[in-house]
Amino acid sequence: MDFIDKYRDTHGVEPICEVLQIAPSGYHRYRMLQREPQRRCARAKRDEVLVPQIERVWNANMQVYGADKVWRQLAREGTTVARCTVERLMRRQQLRGVIRGKVVRTTISDSKLPCPKRP
Repeated sequence: MDFIDKYRDTHGVEPICEVLQIAPSGYHRYRMLQREPQRRCARAKRDEVLVPQIERVWNANMQVYGADKVWRQLAREGTTVARCTVERLMRRQQLRGVIRGKVVRTTISDSKLPCPKRP
C-alpha cells in the first residue's frame, strides 16, 4: 500500500493495481479504514483490545504460557474470549508457549547411504 501511495500521483492507482494484480477497490477500502478506524469490523476492534491483554498475561508469566493457559488466565480475570481467538491472536503476534516433553533430534539419518555391516 505504501508503494501505491508513493507512485499514485505519477501513474495512478488503477494502473499500479493492475500490474500488482490487486483490486483497486481493496486499496480504496484500506485507505478508507486508515482514515476512519471506527468503520472497521467488530472483530478488528475487539482484536485491538485483546492483543495488549494477551501480551500482558504472556509476559507476566515469563513467556511460557501457551494459548490455553493464557485463555484460562483471561477468564479468571473476567475477560470473556474464545480460546480459538486467543490462539489466532497469539499466532499473529508470534507468541508461543514452552513446549515440554519433545525430544530434540540431533541426528537425521540418510536413507541413501548404505547401512553399516554388523560384525
